[in-house]
Amino acid sequence: MTRLILLLPLLFGFAMPWAAATQLPSQLQGVGFDQKLNNQVPLNPTFQDESGRTVTLKQYFSGKPVLLATVYYRCPMLCSQIMSGIVRGLRPLSLKPGRDFEIVAVSINPDETPQDAAAKQAQYSQSYSRSGNSAGWHFLVGKEPAIQAVTDAIGFHYRYDQATKMFVHASGITLLTPDGHVSRYLYGVDYEPKDLKLGLIEASSDRIGSPVDQILLFCYHYDPKTGKYGAVVLNSLKMAAVLTLIVLGGFLGWLWRRDLKQYAVAAKDVGRL
Repeated sequence: MTRLILLLPLLFGFAMPWAAATQLPSQLQGVGFDQKLNNQVPLNPTFQDESGRTVTLKQYFSGKPVLLATVYYRCPMLCSQIMSGIVRGLRPLSLKPGRDFEIVAVSINPDETPQDAAAKQAQYSQSYSRSGNSAGWHFLVGKEPAIQAVTDAIGFHYRYDQATKMFVHASGITLLTPDGHVSRYLYGVDYEPKDLKLGLIEASSDRIGSPVDQILLFCYHYDPKTGKYGAVVLNSLKMAAVLTLIVLGGFLGWLWRRDLKQYAVAAKDVGRL
């Protein structure tokens, strides 16, 4: 029995990623992150900030690490969860935006405006601090070539879905060194304070992290009429879970039958004594 308990994490660890990968719908193929650790992010592409000024990324790299979020501001759900996750993860830290690091959000939607950026800057800087101090919080919009230069450099792949007029993308943030090299990726929508702290400290020291497992959430097929996401991703996860249970059940059944045979043989041996 002890042996079975020790094997359970291995079964879940191997079965779930394989199942999830094989069940992704075609619309999500190619969407996600390619980890490009130590890659240089171009700092010369021009954007507009939340006040409408023309800026370059270089302006935000002044001897401090940068937390980069590739989102879009009209996203109905997932991007808000990413930004809220950043706020939750940063609140307990002694490290402060503007003093110890910079937060740069780059919209992947070339149609968004500085007004969209300003609304999000106000929302999340106020959520982070009651004073509403926006120091260190930067929200940028830009044209497709500038956006693509940044997303290509960090390996962030997304797709515009014409049917829903939305962007299909994965959730995660990228930590950059003070000179703009990719230091670490954090995935999902919840970022542990200790992970953020250590990641920012490592990035500030020009340390490059190791590749990590990608456990991604996807923004896909939001139905504004129902206010819900389509079932395609949820069904994929359900199918992955069912497949995992089937694999686990089959393996446990095989072990159970083998143990019963061993017990039967042992009982016969005892009966002969």
